[in-house]
Amino acid sequence: MATDADFRTRLQDWLPRLVLAPSFAVTLLFVYGFILFTIVLSFTGSKMLPRFTWVGFENYEKLFALPAWNTAIVNIAIFASLYIVICTVIGLMLAIFLDQKIRGEGMLRPIYLYPMALSFIVTGTAWKWFLDPGIGLQNIMRQWGWESFTFTWIKDADYALYTIVLAAVWQTSGFVMAMFLAGLRGIDNEILKAAQIDGASNWQLYRRIVIPLLRPAFLSAFVILSHLAIKSYDLVVALTGGGPGRATEMPATFMYSYTFTRNQMGIGASSAVIMLMTIAAIMVPYLYAELKEKKA
Repeated sequence: MATDADFRTRLQDWLPRLVLAPSFAVTLLFVYGFILFTIVLSFTGSKMLPRFTWVGFENYEKLFALPAWNTAIVNIAIFASLYIVICTVIGLMLAIFLDQKIRGEGMLRPIYLYPMALSFIVTGTAWKWFLDPGIGLQNIMRQWGWESFTFTWIKDADYALYTIVLAAVWQTSGFVMAMFLAGLRGIDNEILKAAQIDGASNWQLYRRIVIPLLRPAFLSAFVILSHLAIKSYDLVVALTGGGPGRATEMPATFMYSYTFTRNQMGIGASSAVIMLMTIAAIMVPYLYAELKEKKA
């Protein structure tokens, strides 16, 4: 016969599971359930509403035949490459700068990190105002006397994509800095002192010892920045709206447009699956390497 002590022990064992069960069920349904639903839709002839008429890979064939999708692929390749490289370089430089134990570090770190506290919608809107020739930088410079100053990137189809890079780098560089700074503070000082005793210069110290030891931070930064680049919908919508024309079209904006505006749900779902596969191609090797390293 079970005693009160046994009952309390069982309750303590099951209580965490009971508390987590609702959130687990919701996540299972509204995240993984809808991912599976989207994959199914990508193989159907769905238009404005889901229609479970199986069409195989027809939507994928149509997708890669669309000029707008090809433009989006080129744009995301350019944007992601510049975004990842520039954020990584700036974040590393800022981290090295702060790691010198400079005066005022406690004040500078929040300043660098503050943009990450903003949503991409707020960032996109603020940069849209700043870059607008009529009310932003160009207008201010001309009011100050530089009548010939011109900065119309946001209106120029050849340069509009780079305004998204500017805004994204401004928002995320501080976060990358924080990751690298944590990595720098975790390096054993004895290793650095031994290298300095052996006559290593600061350049050699960072190139041959510090930067190689920051490999996990570089990998984490790459994974996070890649993920943010692929799902960069809100920043693009707030800053350029995908324009001028389709100059800043991204896979995320393409997916939304074809699913909810053009009533091509099957094609929109197929583009979402391609985005999911791209993220998985980045995340799965990273998680595998992390788990393998922990087991070792």
